[in-house]
This record gives sequence, structure tokens and C-alpha cells, in this order.
Amino acid sequence: MYIPQDIIRDKRDGNPLTQTQINQFVDGLVTGKFTDAQVGAMAMAIFQQGMANDEKVALTLAMMNSGTVLNWQNFIDGPIVDKHSTGGVGDKVSLMLAPIVAACGAYVPMISGRGLGHTGGTSDKLESIPGFNIHPSLDHFKNTVKKIGTAIISQTDDLAPADKRLYSIRDVTATVESIPLITASILSKKLATGLDSLVMDVKIGNGAMMTSLDDAKALARSIVDVANGAGVNTSALITDMNQVLGKTAGNAVEIIETVDYLTGKCREPRLHQVVMALAAQMLLASNIVQDLQQGRALAQQALDNGKAAEIFEQMIFELGGSASFLTTYEQELTTANVVKDICASQSGFITAMQTRDIGMAVVALGGGRLDHHQQVDHSVGFTDILPKGTQVIAGDIIARVHAKTEDDANNAIAQYLSAVNISATIIEIEPVIYQEIS
Repeated sequence: MYIPQDIIRDKRDGNPLTQTQINQFVDGLVTGKFTDAQVGAMAMAIFQQGMANDEKVALTLAMMNSGTVLNWQNFIDGPIVDKHSTGGVGDKVSLMLAPIVAACGAYVPMISGRGLGHTGGTSDKLESIPGFNIHPSLDHFKNTVKKIGTAIISQTDDLAPADKRLYSIRDVTATVESIPLITASILSKKLATGLDSLVMDVKIGNGAMMTSLDDAKALARSIVDVANGAGVNTSALITDMNQVLGKTAGNAVEIIETVDYLTGKCREPRLHQVVMALAAQMLLASNIVQDLQQGRALAQQALDNGKAAEIFEQMIFELGGSASFLTTYEQELTTANVVKDICASQSGFITAMQTRDIGMAVVALGGGRLDHHQQVDHSVGFTDILPKGTQVIAGDIIARVHAKTEDDANNAIAQYLSAVNISATIIEIEPVIYQEIS
């Protein structure tokens, strides 16, 4: 047995930690044998000194095993696969992806997060659906996955409780950006759901946690190596977050875009490209297809024949919502009191978008939170967002704001216009998908 300060000292001095030391640290997170001050010191030591891959694997597995670990053996006969995104603005991909991949024959037990800061959360979006229960029992969750192929719920206290405490302390000790700690945080929760394979969507850009390609590559490489070291077949895509993904940013407005996407009413091209690329990766990892081209074709077929939309509606019903959501969603979802156009102040091309600022404008409207205890107004946000590269004439509508009050709407319009740059000449737009890491 080590005393906490000896473990902290070893990492502070750049020494690799043993599995015993790591296990003792994680046990101390759960039992309180490590004080908040000691956890903060340990997080800072890891932030400063980093971790070797075997240390990261040991930390991830210890945190995973700090709570319930789901086991699908003898319960589901089929591949168990999931996807995780590092987050951004307008990222409603999970809502589309899970039913698509389930429609193709895989099982997708998805544990989603809430929004924090400028990033939106899948759980918040689902909570805008009347009756939807994002906190079912684990038995209900497992039975839903078995019955229809997928369920998306919120993080539970049962899964990786060590991460919950460590994250809360990282948040107030300036150690959130540590790649070893990000890796262990993401994977401990994901691997606790009993996955066979995982596909990561690592976002890069001014609306992402990683703003440089080198940092995004480093995080993707770390997650892929650690997850594979923990026995879960994992690959990653690095995708763009230098503009809002899709046409909406908010909660209920993103649910509407999801339904429109699944039913074929509207599929914004950049969003569709990300969804199809991730679906193909998940189907390949699940051995349902032989190559990515076949995966994209199968995913497109699940959209075109309506099966993915049907599974999405079934999931809503199984978790407490309407049985006919695809036809009643516009009446069911809350709408904002005030909807106003945001118009281009000059003619030219949309050449830049400060995506983080747009995310923070959603938060200011009430659609996000700066701490975990804030309530969310599901009705507010932005819609009809024009992408970078679009040519506009002064007075054209480049987005619409949905707000609680006129003042809120006017403030959001000013924030949005200051976050978007319109230039006389077009510039090269960043790729939607930068690269794959496997």
C-alpha cells in the first residue's frame, strides 16, 4: 500500500505509475481516501508529466471497473458498437447515427452526456421530447437495446463513478485539457457499456476542444491506442468544427432537424457526410460489411427505406415518448416565444464562423449551461444556418434566432452577426473529414 502523497510524488517527478498505484488512486477517488486537494494535485501531475500508454490503459480500466460494467453475453447475439464525439455546436449526429446503425443489424447502447459550456449535449436534446426518460433503469435500457437495436440515455451514477469525481475536480483545477485524463474519462464510461467496438469522432476547429490538427491527432491516437489496448476494436475520424454542424443549434430545433434528416425531408450535406462516414466505420468494425463503401451503401439504404426513422420513433416510445412522434413532433416540441430573422449586413461570401461564440449565444439564450445545475430552455436556439462558402446579398437571411424575449433575440442577433464574417472573395473551406486514425 502506498500513501497518496507518495503516488502523487512519483508522477510529479515523471516516474511511470504501477498498476497497483493507479488502482489505489482510483479506489481513493471512489472511497474518498484521496482528498480533493490530493486528487487535484494528482490531476496536475498527470497534466504536467503525461502518461505512457500502459498507464493510460490501466487508469481507464480501473475507472471503468469502479462501477457497473454491462455484459451483453447470453443476452444479445450480435455486435455491440458505439460512437463518441468530443463535442461541438449543432452536433446532433448521435441521434441519427444510432438508429441507422441499428437498422443495419448492429446493437448500439449509447450513453450520452449533457451540454456544458459552448457544447450541446445529446441528453438535453432528447429531454426536449415530452415524456422521454433519459434515466431509465439499466434493465430497461438493456431490454430496449435488445428489442429495437439501440437506446440513447444519459450517463448514470452506476457507470464509472470514479470519473464523475475526477472530472468535477479537473474542471476547477485547470486540468481538463490533459490528453491522458480526457482519454480515461471518455473510455471508462464508454467501455463500461460492454462494447465490442467503438468509433470516435474527434472534432477540430474553433468550436471544438481541440483547435489544432496536431492536438486532435494526439487525442485520437491516444483514444484509439488505449481502447485497443483495453480489448475494444476502435478507430477515429477527425472531423471539422469550424462551423455549426447542420442547419440548427439548440435542443428542440436539433430534434426537428434530426426527424427531417431521418425522414428525408432535409439532409444538410456536411452533416450527412459525417453521419455516413461514421456509420460506415461502425458497420465495418462490427463485421457487418467488408469495406467502407459497402457500409455507406447499407447506411443509405437504412435511411431510404425508412427503417432508421422507424427505429428512432420506436426508441422514443420505449423510453416514454409518443408512439407517433414522426408525425406529431412539430405539435409536441416546445417552440420559442420570439422567432426573428438574422440578415446579412453586406453582400459577399460567408468565409468565417466563430463557432464557439455561436454556441455561447445559445447558452445566453438559455439553451445551454455554464454549470451542471443550470436548467435548460429547450425551445431556444438558431435555425436555417447557412454554411461557410455561401454567397449572400445584403439583407438575405443567414439564420433565424428562437428566443424567449425580444431582448434576448436582439442580443443573440448581435452575437451571431459578430461571429460570422462576410467577405468579398471566397476562401477555401476546411474539409468536413480530415483523416481516419486506426
